[in-house]
This record gives sequence, structure tokens and C-alpha cells, in this order.
Amino acid sequence: MDLDVFVTAHRAEWDRLEELLRRRSRLTGAEADELVALYQRTSTHLSLIQSTAPDPALTGRLTSLVARARSAVTGTRRATWQDVGRFFAVGFPAAVYRSRHWWIPTALLSTLVAVLIGWWIGTHPEIQAAIAAPEQLREMTRPGGQYETYYSSNPAASFAAQVWTNNAQAAAVCLIFGAFLGIPVLWVLFQNMLNIGTGIGLMTSAGRLDVFLGLILPHGLLELTAVFVAAGTGLRLGWTVVDPGPRSRRTALAEEGRAAIGMALGLAAVLFVSGVIEGFVTPSGLPTWARITIGVVAELAFLVYVYVLGARAVRRGEAGDVEAADRSAEAPLAA
Repeated sequence: MDLDVFVTAHRAEWDRLEELLRRRSRLTGAEADELVALYQRTSTHLSLIQSTAPDPALTGRLTSLVARARSAVTGTRRATWQDVGRFFAVGFPAAVYRSRHWWIPTALLSTLVAVLIGWWIGTHPEIQAAIAAPEQLREMTRPGGQYETYYSSNPAASFAAQVWTNNAQAAAVCLIFGAFLGIPVLWVLFQNMLNIGTGIGLMTSAGRLDVFLGLILPHGLLELTAVFVAAGTGLRLGWTVVDPGPRSRRTALAEEGRAAIGMALGLAAVLFVSGVIEGFVTPSGLPTWARITIGVVAELAFLVYVYVLGARAVRRGEAGDVEAADRSAEAPLAA
């Protein structure tokens, strides 16, 4: 295709579409019909140029023109409460379910790492001595020490808000920075497992592992599951950079990235629940078995939510991405 001849033949149509878009609020019925027809033709022109004679400047102009015309023709879509309900009933559980082959192995391997770190610290006094002085370790692990008072060191509401913010930030780092080949995700995971493993090792060496588990399990089951989901999804996003599959790398990253951002919002809600448990249940005067039971029920509720609603949505073709009407086409097509 001779690009100069093509531009000469169709420039008047593009200029006319520009003019109609500038005064689209004052169009007559005939002009509105003309705008739709020009939008369709310009979309076809853009597709032809991209496939046969790509020119960066011309492609940029027509892409902008088509996007503006599409907005004028289809209108701006506003989010509603129905969209929020659909997200939590369909989109979010579908995204979590689709990522299960990433976050379940992530959870198992991370737990194993935490246990090994705990065993290493608990059975090697020289490692404990490198962590802190003996009197500091005793202060941390004794009855009423730092490990026990940590959860009641601040008013429950402010403490819950603080841990929710910290955990939501960690989850967001895993999801958003997963595109950097997953390296930031591995760092966040290691830091979390190191903290847990240190607690396991020090409290085991003090003969108080049961107390530590009684403090961490009520909120930790759901909290760590959310972190593992975020990490697994981030690693999946990083792998998409390496292997996008049958999709183009740009399309694959766009689809997986949108799902990851949506998952960040959903996990923020999950971490809010775990934060409430950590702020109000973990430091409460309830018996240990009752606190752990609350944590187990919250964890099971989340897993049932994912494996029932999520599996059902995936079978219907949902992927956790935005609805098809809200996505940009890979290449503009004629209507």
C-alpha cells in the first residue's frame, strides 16, 4: 500500500471526524450518524495502516482519534454498586481460583522455609546469640514479654488499622512489582518467612511454641493466605513477561496486570478481616482454642468462597479481567 496516496485519499475524512468530535455536544441527528460512520471507517484505516504500512506519527494520530470517537459513540461507562457486587461475587474469586497453581505451591514452600528457619534458630544457640543479647531474648520470650504484649500494645482499632495498612502494602508490592520477573515478590516473601521463622525458633527454644502459635494462628491463617495469593499472582505476572503464551506479550501483560490490580482491591478486603481479627480477637481474653477456631473459620470461609464461587465463574469463562466491553481491542476493527 502506498501510504502517501492512502493519506491523501482519506485525510478529509479524518479531518471531518476531528471537527465533529470538537463540537459533539451540538451535533444534529445527521451529523451524529456521520460521526459513527467516520469512526467505523477510521478504525478500519488504522487497522490497515498497522498491518501493512506502520507509520508511528500517523498511527499515533489515528489511535487517538479512534479512541476519542469510540468514547463519543459508546459513551463513558460509570462504575455502579452492581459492578462492585459483581467484582466480589465473580471477578475476584475467579482471579484467585485461576492463580491457585501459583499461590498454593508458594504457600507450601514458604511455610517450609519458615519452619526450617525456626528449626535452625531454635536448635543453634549461637544463632540466637547473633540475633540479640541473652537478656533481650528472655524479655522477648518470657510470659508477658514482647511477643505476647505486641498484640495489645495499642488500642485495638488503631492496631487493626496499622496492620491492615502494612499487610495491604506488602500484598500490593507483590502484585504490582511482579512484572519485574518476580524478584521483589521473592524478597517480600523471604522477609515474612524470616520474621515468622525467627518467632518460631526463639519461642521454641524458650519452651513456649504453643503460646506463639496461639497468638499467630487466629489472624495469621487468613493473613498469610492473602500474602501467598498476592505473591503467587505476582510470580505469575513475572512469568508472563518470560512466557506470554499464545498472546502477544503486550496483551498478556495487560490482561494479567488488570487482573492483578483488581486482586489487590479484593485482597485489601480480605486483609481488613484478618486485621480486625488481629486487633480484636488475638489479644482478647478468649481461650486459645476459641481464638484459633475463629481464625480457622475465617480461613475456611475464604477457601470455600474461592473454590465455590471462583471455580463456578471460571467454568463460565471468567478470568478476573474487566468485562469485555471495557477492554481495548488489540487492533481496532470495523463495526
